[in-house]
Amino acid sequence: MPTTEQRLALRERPATRVVMRQSWRELLFLHWKYDPSEIQRLLPPRLTIDTFDGAAWVGIVPFFMCGVRPVWCPPVPGLSNFLELNVRTYVHDSDGTPGVWFFSLDASNATAVWLARTFFKLPYFHAKMRARATPATVDYWSQRGELDPDHFVYQPIGPERLAVPGSLDFFLVERYLLYSHDAKSDRLYTGRVHHSPYALREVKVLEYATQLLTTAGIAPVDRIYDHAVYSSAVHVSIFAL
Repeated sequence: MPTTEQRLALRERPATRVVMRQSWRELLFLHWKYDPSEIQRLLPPRLTIDTFDGAAWVGIVPFFMCGVRPVWCPPVPGLSNFLELNVRTYVHDSDGTPGVWFFSLDASNATAVWLARTFFKLPYFHAKMRARATPATVDYWSQRGELDPDHFVYQPIGPERLAVPGSLDFFLVERYLLYSHDAKSDRLYTGRVHHSPYALREVKVLEYATQLLTTAGIAPVDRIYDHAVYSSAVHVSIFAL
């Protein structure tokens, strides 16, 4: 199992070849606990579920993507700002390197979906999406294909804080590596990201949806989320696979 030191090392020692810049804003992290064996069966070979207090954790994360661009290019109107909604869990490889595994990533920008599928081997889907953020409330709506719409309404509350190393907050949000898998070649890829630690706030969730869990093959949940937290923004450097 990865140590806190391994997680901190990924955060504090970024890779060298930045290929993209972007900002992630108005992030809601909703998480549920699962039996690790239930989630392990959904992972590709060579990855092992990462656990906290003996449980696997699966998250739904809606947020705004802003200023997305190649490192050599300024933001492009109509392409650089869009919405994203991902379903994720937490894994490590045989060396214990911790990262994120995405079951799905919905985005409102069809070009971004194609680029991410092509160059990052990630399971992106194009969706109809809209959202409105005020200082008090985020109202977020998404619909992939013929699925029912997913609706999230959330209100950040309280002061900002940083996740304490070793805490559940830290385990869930302080992740600086993604894994992706090319089924055709059976190759496993890693991709690094780098940003300042998340400034977290407590959050009041007025409405949320879980159908994307079952769409990903995960057993439906019959209870409220086990953990929720909000962050206003991080500025991110993306590295090549």
